[in-house]
Amino acid sequence: MIKKFLFSTLIGLCSYSAIQAQTKTKETNKLADPDNLASQYFSQVMGVAVDATSNVKLYKFIYEWIGTPYRFGGNTEKGIDCSAFTKAIYDKVFNTTILRNSRDIFSMVDPLPKDELKEGDLVFFKIKSRSITHIGIYLGDNRFAHASSSRGVVISNLNEPYYSRYFYKGGRILDGIKEDLIQE
Repeated sequence: MIKKFLFSTLIGLCSYSAIQAQTKTKETNKLADPDNLASQYFSQVMGVAVDATSNVKLYKFIYEWIGTPYRFGGNTEKGIDCSAFTKAIYDKVFNTTILRNSRDIFSMVDPLPKDELKEGDLVFFKIKSRSITHIGIYLGDNRFAHASSSRGVVISNLNEPYYSRYFYKGGRILDGIKEDLIQE
């Protein structure tokens, strides 16, 4: 009886040790995964939760543009405006061609309230105007990337009083438009 008990205990300990070793291996592999490391880095730099940083290509693109000065009508590293920045992201990251003007881009989206936004969605603002005057890319955790007229390409928070006051709607590119653009 004691032998059976000792044998069962030994088997149990071995099983437990094996499970622990597998868990540590998975954790080590997860830490060594380059995409996971990149997600963790961009999460810290941009102030977005790690689980919200699923599109590493998006965050890498934005990171490379951070600090680029604002220039109305600009579309290069020397200066860029909000709609050109958004258009460049959709071209390079999502392989989708969108229009150049924020008001025209709004015609290509399914409007969404703030609480339904997902990474890669668009955010639109009516800044001191009755029409849409500004656009950005939603990142998660109420953060969005955009070309600010005063600070250049930056990450901002939708809850900041300025952006909260002028926020109009979020939007997701309509599937029908994506399909039409792909076929062209």
